[in-house]
Amino acid sequence: MKNVKKTVRKMYGQIATQNTSCCGGSSCCGGGNFDEMSKKIGYSDTQLANTPSGANLGLGCGNPLAIASIKPGDIVLDLGSGAGFDSFLASRKVGETGKVIGVDMTDEMIKKARENAVKGNIKNVEFKKGDIEDLPVDSDSIDIIISNCVINLAPNKERVFKEAYRVLRPGGRIMISDVVLSKELPEELKNDDNLLAGCVSGAILKKDYLSILSKAGFSEVKITKEIPMFLDKYALSITFSAVK
Repeated sequence: MKNVKKTVRKMYGQIATQNTSCCGGSSCCGGGNFDEMSKKIGYSDTQLANTPSGANLGLGCGNPLAIASIKPGDIVLDLGSGAGFDSFLASRKVGETGKVIGVDMTDEMIKKARENAVKGNIKNVEFKKGDIEDLPVDSDSIDIIISNCVINLAPNKERVFKEAYRVLRPGGRIMISDVVLSKELPEELKNDDNLLAGCVSGAILKKDYLSILSKAGFSEVKITKEIPMFLDKYALSITFSAVK
């Protein structure tokens, strides 16, 4: 597990400093123009225009904000917040009375997100360094959790969802886009570091993913979108919601 996290941290640190997407086009996040990539997975021109430049690194595999019923005053947690793209979009919804907390384990991403917040004069967002398997967040303190193409990277997905359940208030919701598998990957693909950072080799079977979600305590699971991704005979992007 430590080696997986070390690999992810190194590769996403490079993405943050070099402004490149993961795996140069061979992954869930693709390559090329980040805004065009984001529009293909569900973001609007308005959303893209309402974030600081440099926040969108083309790392998503869906748009969890499309289903996130965020209200003014909500406390939102963004798991694997990267350079802050989804956090900044959420910040517009929670308003001055709400707050968004972004958690990421990569120093370079945290630095970039904080710089983007200053650039955009966005004051209701806080970025914390942390592991989504051990969140630096109080129990029962969050209204909504969002995450975009990140949980597949975590070695211990069961722990991630247990932590998400812990920090949510009763009735709180998760709104997530992620990559799952429709069938097992061959061993050579499981051991490919580029495919790990590209959101594929760390993914698990869809049925196992949803089973872990239910075992953590979540209910009312609704998959709102499901599309083939890179290696589409193996990988799917799903966007879903669930309730504590």
